[in-house]
Amino acid sequence: MTVDKEAAERLAISFGAEAARYDRTRPPYPQELVDRLAAASPGPRVVEVGCGTGVLSRQLRAAGLDVLGVEHDERMAGFARGTGVAVEVAKFEAWDPAGREFDAVVAGQSWHWVDPEAGPRQAARVLRPGGVFVALWHVFGTPEPIADAFAEAYDEVAPHLTHRVGHSYDEAFEAYQAGCVRTGEAFLATGAFSKAEQWRARWERAFTTAEYLDLMRTMSPMALLGAEQVTELLDRVGRAIDVIGGGFTMRYSTLAVAVTRV
Repeated sequence: MTVDKEAAERLAISFGAEAARYDRTRPPYPQELVDRLAAASPGPRVVEVGCGTGVLSRQLRAAGLDVLGVEHDERMAGFARGTGVAVEVAKFEAWDPAGREFDAVVAGQSWHWVDPEAGPRQAARVLRPGGVFVALWHVFGTPEPIADAFAEAYDEVAPHLTHRVGHSYDEAFEAYQAGCVRTGEAFLATGAFSKAEQWRARWERAFTTAEYLDLMRTMSPMALLGAEQVTELLDRVGRAIDVIGGGFTMRYSTLAVAVTRV
C-alpha cells in the first residue's frame, strides 16, 4: 500500500465509523491458531494491539487468557468494552503500560498500522522474558469473475488508487507472507527476541452477495472513496456475484509470525 502519512492515519481510524458492521462481518480467527497462541504464552496475561471491536480478544478470553486491549480509536474501543473486553485507548507505540508486564503481545489484523521500529521496542518493553509476540493476518482472494469486476470498477471509478480490495489469493498470500518475514526480521534485529516462526491455518467461508458487500464496507480502501464511488463499486461487484449465482466461497489462510522475548 502506498499512501501518504495523512491518508494512512485516515485509513487507520476508518474502521470506527463502521464498528458494529465490522464486528458483525469480520471473521473470527481459526481455533487451531488461537489454541496454539494460548499454548505458546507462558502465562495468562495478554495485551492485544489494535484490538478493534474485540473479535480476537474475545476468542483469547474464551481460551482462558486475561486480555487487555490497546486501541487508539475511541469508537472501536467503546464497542469492545460493550462486549466485555477491557480496553485502554492509545496507539500501542505511545501506550504507557505503567510498569505492567505481560506474557504475550498479540496483534490480529493490526500490526501493519504500527510503526515498524517503535513497535518492536514497545513489545520488548512490556513482555516478560520468555513471553511471546504473535501477529496474525487473514489472507483471502475473490474468485476471478469478482476480482475482474473489482479491477474494471476501480479503473473507471478511482483509477488513481493503488490500494484496492479485489486481489487474487496468490497475490495476497505472497504479499502477506513477505510481510510476516519482514516483521520477524524487525523483531530479531532488536536483539531482544529469538526463534521467529511462521504459523498457518487454511479455511473457507461462504458469502451471499449481501454478506460480501456488507464486509466490503468495512475494508480500509473504501475510506479513500467518495460516497458515489462506493455505491458504484458495490453495485458493480454485487452484479458480478449475482451473475455467478448470488454467492461464492472465499478461500482463506491465516498467517502468523511468532517471536520469543529473550
